[in-house]
Amino acid sequence: MKPGKKGIARIIAATGYSFQGFRAAWRNEAAFRQELVLAIIFLPFAFWLGETLTHQLLLIMSCALVVLAELLNSAIEAVVDRISDEQHELSGRAKDIGSAAVFVTLTLFVVIWGLSFWQWL
Repeated sequence: MKPGKKGIARIIAATGYSFQGFRAAWRNEAAFRQELVLAIIFLPFAFWLGETLTHQLLLIMSCALVVLAELLNSAIEAVVDRISDEQHELSGRAKDIGSAAVFVTLTLFVVIWGLSFWQWL
């Protein structure tokens, strides 16, 4: 077992690390800022556009997935950049795969919101 905090102290410390991660992403990642602002703008509309609780949750989760994917992509990019700034096939592949994950969630967002809006019309 790793030494360190236990119980509620561990939970409090982990929460602090999470907020540090949010702050770092906000300060250093323009894509994260853009996607978070997009999510904040769209979230209230989920309650207006969503006809059922399930529909509302689907709209909300599609926003959250974009933000989550961008956080993970940013983490991958930071680790790759930390290891080396030289061009390497595996580094490029890791960054491209992270970017693809963000693209998939953005596509899912557009499809879910687009179909929901189409249905509303």
